[in-house]
Amino acid sequence: MSKSATLTLQQWGNSLAVRIPAAVARSARFKVGQPVEVSAQDSNVLVKSLGEARLTLAQKLAAYDPDLHGSEVMVTTQVGTEAF
Repeated sequence: MSKSATLTLQQWGNSLAVRIPAAVARSARFKVGQPVEVSAQDSNVLVKSLGEARLTLAQKLAAYDPDLHGSEVMVTTQVGTEAF
């Protein structure tokens, strides 16, 4: 379902800003940290999703499963025919 809202532009430093209401963000499937493209088309402004939200390092580490990802370990001894 499409949502819309009437908003007022605010000053934010040298830029103009508008907050996207939660209902509109949910309708557009926007999430915090998600990359978006903002472009001007005549007198309209378009905000377009550029994919999924980028994960923080903490989120990546929390999702890491050693069994799923090969359970790599740091090798401290020679393996095979290596010569040091």
